[in-house]
Amino acid sequence: MNEKQQPMKLSYLIRRFVPYFKRYKWILVFDLFCASLSTVCELVFPMMVRYISNLGINDPSALTITLILKIGFLYLVLRLIDAGANFYMADTGHIMGARMETDMRRDLFDHLERLSHSYYTEHKVGQIMARITSDLFDITEFAHHCPEEFFICGLKITASFAILCGINIPLTVIIFAALPLVLFFVKFFNIRMRLAFKRQRNQIGEINSQVEDSLLGIRVVKSFTNEDIEAEKFEQGNEKFLDTKKEGYFYMAGFQTSNRFFQGIMYLIVIVAGALFLMHGKINAADFAAYLLYVSTLLTTIQTIIQFTEQFQRGMTGIERFLEIMDAPVDITDAPDAETLSGVSGNIRFENVSFHYHDDDTNVLTGIDLDVKKGEKVALVGPSGSGKTTLCSLIPRFYDVTAGRILLDGHDIRNVTLKSLRGSIGVVQQDVYLFSGTVFENIEYGMPGASREAVIEAAKRAGAHEFISVLPRGYNTYVGERGVKLSGGQKQRLSIARVFLKNPPVIILDEATSALDNESERLVQASLEELAKGRTVFTIAHRLTTIRNADLILVLTDNGIEEQGTHAELLAKKGIYYNLYSMNVVNSD
Repeated sequence: MNEKQQPMKLSYLIRRFVPYFKRYKWILVFDLFCASLSTVCELVFPMMVRYISNLGINDPSALTITLILKIGFLYLVLRLIDAGANFYMADTGHIMGARMETDMRRDLFDHLERLSHSYYTEHKVGQIMARITSDLFDITEFAHHCPEEFFICGLKITASFAILCGINIPLTVIIFAALPLVLFFVKFFNIRMRLAFKRQRNQIGEINSQVEDSLLGIRVVKSFTNEDIEAEKFEQGNEKFLDTKKEGYFYMAGFQTSNRFFQGIMYLIVIVAGALFLMHGKINAADFAAYLLYVSTLLTTIQTIIQFTEQFQRGMTGIERFLEIMDAPVDITDAPDAETLSGVSGNIRFENVSFHYHDDDTNVLTGIDLDVKKGEKVALVGPSGSGKTTLCSLIPRFYDVTAGRILLDGHDIRNVTLKSLRGSIGVVQQDVYLFSGTVFENIEYGMPGASREAVIEAAKRAGAHEFISVLPRGYNTYVGERGVKLSGGQKQRLSIARVFLKNPPVIILDEATSALDNESERLVQASLEELAKGRTVFTIAHRLTTIRNADLILVLTDNGIEEQGTHAELLAKKGIYYNLYSMNVVNSD
């Protein structure tokens, strides 16, 4: 999503966009049929004028009341047909565009959900939000008007050219000879407008990211009284967005001005050349009047194309930014022959596992061998950056190993479905995420559709039922965005209740109590001990006093697993763990 990358080819964008018309092809076909009816109605009027003018000049007696009324009635019928056709295009045609926008947004969201964790570490959520919302707004108008306008314009230009040639070929050739110059300027300004619009889209994404960052951290902003700094950051982004708008309007103004100028030149050619042809008897007055009307239709059509160009470029920009995400590779997928896990016990084995991130060849983990039996409690300790969280993230395949393999109950986790694998693993993180909704909805998220009784039982086992019961509306209490209305300990116990409801055989505890006060930690630790019963547990520990009862403690450093054993065995070694534990006890005191 780099704004400096080369823009995608127009042919590629259109080829990728066209399949979205497939579900609505009959709506599109009828829309284009209505467009052709509307165009025919418009093109008939100059022919009527020519017919009446010829009769008025050459045979006035033929212009009877009956004839005039018949012509008037025919034109009224044509206008009624035109009105009906335009209503369909404006109503059903626009709905078709809105449905296509909805389809694209659905595909984009589905793809975003399948992208790996690494994608979200490299891209701002505000930029992604801009692409899934505002970038697709223009698709509705574009999807409807693009085929319709090009079809109508193509029909009008072709029909006008044929009719004009039928009236006077030399004059028509002179007029159409000027069109290549117009097309040159169209292409010149089109490219620059599209790049300017893309920069606008990128900058509004940056503004979204900055606003999101400031508002989510509003407590920090206020506590440091840094409102002025945040306002200044916003103002810089806002001014940069204004600059990109100015650039876009500059090219748009040049585009429109040059085309208006050439449109005037073409009118001048028609008047001067047509008058000379009229003077020398190469065209009669009635034909010249009809000719002027058709030329006006032709130039109006060109003007329509010019006006539509801005919308076209905005649509192309939206499609391009849509495809930049859709073309992002999904790193972690189910194997073609992936099997579904069932009856998982929780035996986990690491065989010579190594891992590095795709943008860095330096290994975070190297040659890890580990055999964890069902129901065992494994704790991981060590300095920050030693790979504790990374090792645990490999188990549910948030990342894939770069060497070796991980087995769950003897199955290589890359050969089982992601849904069944992750359905067998529960994760309790330090940074608890609660969704905007009620307490009940946040616990139920662990097993969508669970009964109220099951949710309450999970809350009781997590030690959360007591505090939930005294909330204003109990389980129906709204928790606020990201659970802002609850304390850290309360949020953590809700996340534990969520895992209780899921009831997985494997649990990963990622420093689940490190951010809590002593009282909250005591309550949450009791909940975690209840959760761990009978399950295989991996605990990333910050406070080493909480892992003394672990069956196996792994000490990770930049060199891999430096030490492993029980709490007593590692203390007896008086090595790295002994030093870490001694400092931890002193700090906790």
